[in-house]
Amino acid sequence: MTYAIQAEGLVKRFGETQALAGVDLTARPGTVLGVLGPNGAGKTTAVRVLATLLKPDAGTALVGGFDVVRDAHRVRQLIGLTGQYAGVDEMLTGTENLILIGRLLGMSRAESRARAAGLLERFDLSDASERAAKTYSGGMRRRLDLAASLVGRPQILFLDEPTTGLDPRSRNGLWDIVRGLIDDGVTVLLTTQYLEEADQLADDIVVIDHGRVIAHGTPDALKTQVGGQILEVRPVTRADEVTVARIVSDLTDALPEVRDGLVSVPIADSSVMPAVVRRLDEAGVLVGELSLRKSSLDEVFFALTGQRTEEDIEPELTTSGASA
Repeated sequence: MTYAIQAEGLVKRFGETQALAGVDLTARPGTVLGVLGPNGAGKTTAVRVLATLLKPDAGTALVGGFDVVRDAHRVRQLIGLTGQYAGVDEMLTGTENLILIGRLLGMSRAESRARAAGLLERFDLSDASERAAKTYSGGMRRRLDLAASLVGRPQILFLDEPTTGLDPRSRNGLWDIVRGLIDDGVTVLLTTQYLEEADQLADDIVVIDHGRVIAHGTPDALKTQVGGQILEVRPVTRADEVTVARIVSDLTDALPEVRDGLVSVPIADSSVMPAVVRRLDEAGVLVGELSLRKSSLDEVFFALTGQRTEEDIEPELTTSGASA
């Protein structure tokens, strides 16, 4: 199979710190590869290597079939890059920002203006096209920043924490834009700590921790492989939480989590559920809620890394746009 992105054994050190310790990853053309990991895991370093902003100390990486070291100039012609925060010039208008990037990419004035107008319309920014970017809302700036990375019509797009700081409505809007890019055949590498974002968008996921890949697969495969299933029981009476937790623990040999009246525990065998029901009935515990569900991606992340996801993120990429 020909991959849009393929990395093998990537190593990158900063003094005594080893940011990447032999990372392997692949992204199929026209799909979204989600790269997850806690703070300092190496996600942004991997993006910078793949985007030719850093040279690896060891290993190889091909982007669009070109080596990121030997053929860096060819790679830059194929990619777009959007960092964690808007990188547009706040004093310029939306139109001026996109025209500037087009001119830097070698487009004629007429071509860059036409490209800017098309992108502003696509990203629902036409009405604000002649306003300075500093007057834009957070969601509008992120859309303009993403539009800037598409001026050069990239085949491969790197999105490093693209929805950081956005409200849910703006985040959903950007998700729709990403889905549209995939429909157009663009390959996207997405780093995020919003697990719902990865679940919604990613075709495949790579989890990095301490510079190493510790898991990879589709979202559903990771949930099944790592998380199994979660049994949840909510007794009618809060005082019965202790009894429920004891029964569940006895039958699963696991320590359940009790939060807001809900007792939950991972299980590997769904036959445990009827056994729990019988024991609860024998104990005279009335149940208000009983369910068996797949693990969430957040629970998988915690099982793999030992950390809950946070909204605090790695330093942003400072380059926005395709071939800067």
